[in-house]
Amino acid sequence: MKKTNKSYAKRIKVTKSGKVLVRKPGINHFNAKKSRNRQLKQKRRLNLPMSKKGRARFLSNI
Repeated sequence: MKKTNKSYAKRIKVTKSGKVLVRKPGINHFNAKKSRNRQLKQKRRLNLPMSKKGRARFLSNI
């Protein structure tokens, strides 16, 4: 029986259509000097291309 990799699963979101979304790394601090437009762009999630094999390995129960 395969188990979901919990540490990895917490960092992603799987959409209804099966796309895997992740947030950009490196946006936790030093945001005060950045423009508001850049701060809002950082909140967006990126599509993570993932093969079926990888999806089965890391997200077996999701």
